[in-house]
Amino acid sequence: MAAVDSSVNPLAITGLGVVSSIGVGREAWILALKDCEKARARAFRGAPTVLSAEAAPGAIAAEVWDFDASLYLGNKGLRNFDRLTRFLIVAGKLALEDAGLKKDGEQRAIRAERIGVCSATAYGSLDSITELLKVSELEDPRYVNPARFPNTVINSAAAYLSIWEDLRAPNTTVVDGNCGALDAILTCETHLYNTRADVFLVGGGEILSDPLYVAFKKLGILAEADAAFAPGLPESRGMRLGEGAVYLCVERSADARRRGAEMRAEIVGYGNAFEPPSSEAVLVHASKSAIQRAIQMALQDASLDRTQVDIACLSANGIAQFDRPEREALAEIFGPDIAIAVPKSIYGETLGASGAFGIAAVLSWFEGVPAAPLICGAVPKHPLRALVVTVGFYGNASAVVLSRGPIVRKRGEA
Repeated sequence: MAAVDSSVNPLAITGLGVVSSIGVGREAWILALKDCEKARARAFRGAPTVLSAEAAPGAIAAEVWDFDASLYLGNKGLRNFDRLTRFLIVAGKLALEDAGLKKDGEQRAIRAERIGVCSATAYGSLDSITELLKVSELEDPRYVNPARFPNTVINSAAAYLSIWEDLRAPNTTVVDGNCGALDAILTCETHLYNTRADVFLVGGGEILSDPLYVAFKKLGILAEADAAFAPGLPESRGMRLGEGAVYLCVERSADARRRGAEMRAEIVGYGNAFEPPSSEAVLVHASKSAIQRAIQMALQDASLDRTQVDIACLSANGIAQFDRPEREALAEIFGPDIAIAVPKSIYGETLGASGAFGIAAVLSWFEGVPAAPLICGAVPKHPLRALVVTVGFYGNASAVVLSRGPIVRKRGEA
C-alpha cells in the first residue's frame, strides 16, 4: 500500500524517545549502540526478574533492567499504571522533549489539540490480564481492583500516554503483530493528510510476561540457553524475546522546516503486503512473496531504485523459517552485496514495537554510529538511505525507506 498523497510525503522524524534493555533516552541508546557486543551483554545479562522461575525456568530475555518510571515522571499518579503503560509514557515524554515540543511539562511550538498518538503493540498488557484472571479464579471476582481493570484493554497504555502528556489529537493503537509500529506510520500519514493533527507520536511498546514466554516456548521457537542466537544466519537456533518502547515524533517535513525543528531523518517510502500460510495449522509463517512486495512498494513510494539503498535493517530474529525468506527476498531485489544489519541480536524480538526499534537503530547510524551487527555487505561512511523491514508471524510484511536528507530527483523524475 503506497503513501496516501505526495503532499504529506516525505514525513520528518524530529524526536526520538527510547525505553530499552540497553538504555533509556536517545543519548543512552546511541551510546550503547556504539559497542554492540557490550550492549548485547547488558541486555541479556541474567535471568529476567519480570519472569517467574516457575513459569519460565532458565529463561533468556532482554529485560529493561532496573526501570523506574518515577525518575522521569515523578512519584505521583503512577500507582495503577502497569509496566507497558509506564514504558509508553516515558518513551512518549522523551520523544516530545527531544523534538522541542515540550519542556518542563509545558507545550512548546504546537498546541495540545494538534498532537496525537499512533501506537502499536502485539500483545499489550498481558501481565495485567494475568493478574486479574488469577484474582478472579483463585480468589473471587469481587477482589478485582477496578482501578487496574482498564490496563487489560489493548489500547489503554497509549490512551494513558495521551492523558498524561495532554495530547488531544487522535489516538490509535495498531494491533497486527510484528508489523504494527511500521504500519502505524501509514495511520499517522492518513491523519496528517486529513489535517487531523500536525504531529504524531509514532511507535509502540511490548513487555515480557509469563504467558507470552510460555506461549513462544510451547511453539518451540525460543533459543535454549546453550543454543546459538544469530539472527539472519543459518546457525541460529531460535529467538530471544525483548521488551521496551520507542516513539518517534513524526510531522510533515515542510512543517518541521517552518518551525526550525531538527530533522533526524525523513520517512520517504512505505509498503506492506500479506500472503497467508498454506494451512491454518501453520502458526509461524513468513512469506518471501509478501516481503518482496512490501519492499518494492516502499521503494516505489520513495521513487528510489535498489542501487540507492545503503543498508537494510532486517526483521531477522533467529527463527530459521522466519529469517530465511527475508534474506532470500533481499537477495532477489538487491543482489548479494546489499549491506544487512540485524539489530535484534542486540536487544531481542520486541514484536509489535520492533519496527520502531529498527528505525531507532537507523537513526543512530545516520548520526555516525557504525551499523551493526552486519551480516552482509559494507556500509558507506555516511549512509544516506536505509530500508527497515518487519515480518509478521502470520504472513504479513511491512517496509519503510528512511532518508538522511532530502532526495534530489533527476530532471524529468516525479
